[in-house]
Amino acid sequence: MALARWRVPVRVRILAAILAVTAVGLVVAGGIAFFLQYTRVIDGIDAELHQELTGIETRIDGDRVGSVDGSAGTATVEDLSGFTNVDALVEEIMSIVSPPLGGSTLGLIDGSPAYGPGASTIIDLSDPDFSNGVAEVATSSGIVIGTHALGGSPVRYLAVPLAVDGDQAEGLFISGISVDSRLADLRSVIGAYAWAALGVLIVIGLVGWIVAGRLLSPVRELRTTAARITAGALDDRIPVSGNDDLSDLTETINAMIARLEEAFRGQRRVLNDVRHELATPVTIVRGHLELVDLTDPADVAQTRDLAIDELDRMSGLIAQISHLAEAERSGAHAPRAVDVDELTRGVFAKIRVIPDRDWTLGSVARGEAFVDHERITQAWVQLADNAAKYSEPGTRIEIGSSLDRDGLRCWVDDDGPGIPDEARERIFERFGRATDSRGADGSGLGLSIVLALVHAHGGRVDLDTQVGRGSRFTVVLPRTPADPDDEEER
Repeated sequence: MALARWRVPVRVRILAAILAVTAVGLVVAGGIAFFLQYTRVIDGIDAELHQELTGIETRIDGDRVGSVDGSAGTATVEDLSGFTNVDALVEEIMSIVSPPLGGSTLGLIDGSPAYGPGASTIIDLSDPDFSNGVAEVATSSGIVIGTHALGGSPVRYLAVPLAVDGDQAEGLFISGISVDSRLADLRSVIGAYAWAALGVLIVIGLVGWIVAGRLLSPVRELRTTAARITAGALDDRIPVSGNDDLSDLTETINAMIARLEEAFRGQRRVLNDVRHELATPVTIVRGHLELVDLTDPADVAQTRDLAIDELDRMSGLIAQISHLAEAERSGAHAPRAVDVDELTRGVFAKIRVIPDRDWTLGSVARGEAFVDHERITQAWVQLADNAAKYSEPGTRIEIGSSLDRDGLRCWVDDDGPGIPDEARERIFERFGRATDSRGADGSGLGLSIVLALVHAHGGRVDLDTQVGRGSRFTVVLPRTPADPDDEEER
């Protein structure tokens, strides 16, 4: 059995991303600040060591002291008048140079500690590993400012080799400052910064958890509502609050649910109507088959003809339902620029062959409209056929078209019996019919197909009718997006 996939809630992922980015930002900011302050501390230590070297040069008046370039020098202090041996020189320098803050001084004679600071200090430069290492560097490089470990901690030091003519002894003055002692305040500040950053992350986490929860509440409502919705219960809607992308999404989902609800309702209406319409011919065929006298050839033939007639009617009904479903499918429509003159004359050529009617071509518009030529032709022909079906032989029926700023108008005008006011809405419904006085039988789907085709184009069907004086059905469609042409008729 496959293991269930471990799911991380979106709320947790959003919060984790926010905290990760914030943590990285705080660490980078703290690291940059620490580096800058660390560099400033080291520069300050070097400045103090340079100042000590300058003080040595100044206090030994008239004598020559070598220079240093900040990292390593090549000169030594020598030929100092008034000093006959290195020991006296080292002692003098140790007396005039005070141990720096956080550091100490040391005087070496021939590599051995000879003089120490006059007061206690936090570091002891007489450690053999430190003093020998510094002496080795100073012997080969002269005056030097560098860094050497003392007890595992870095010490920034100044080393000044000392020599006096006539004395073979070698002297060395060392002044060192503990880097750790100077960084103590900075580390304390960084520690406080780390605690503050941790507090900021906690606050951001709490606020982010609450905000993410509120922002994602419509999504949770959507999940809950979607779980409740079934084909039989599509009336639930998600509460809309706020004015942001999620509220727009909620409104879009609600609109989608409304469309689904309407689609399901339409399907149920179609099924109910189809069931009702097919029930009658099925009952008729079954009843006659049950009562047929098999010994009477005339009765058998009559029953056969009746059954075939009813089956033909059911076949026509099924074909009409198929046409209606196709008309309501938006993807089946392919609008393009159509010449209205050609469209109008083409429709008239199709319907004029319907017998026993006085077909007349009215005004014909010039220009183009953005429509599906085949679908609009189908709707227009259906209106004309409907007019012919429900009018008396020899009745005048006119078709025509016009273009104006409101759009394209295609009409069918007949002198038939008209439609009662109470049937105006019903005739456009599936299987809806007017009164029995309208004449021939029909499936009741013709005008529903017309309405579906027109609605797919974003248009409408207008009806102007009066009982006893005829009806005028007008299909009103939007024009091409281009600037409308002036209406021309001929």
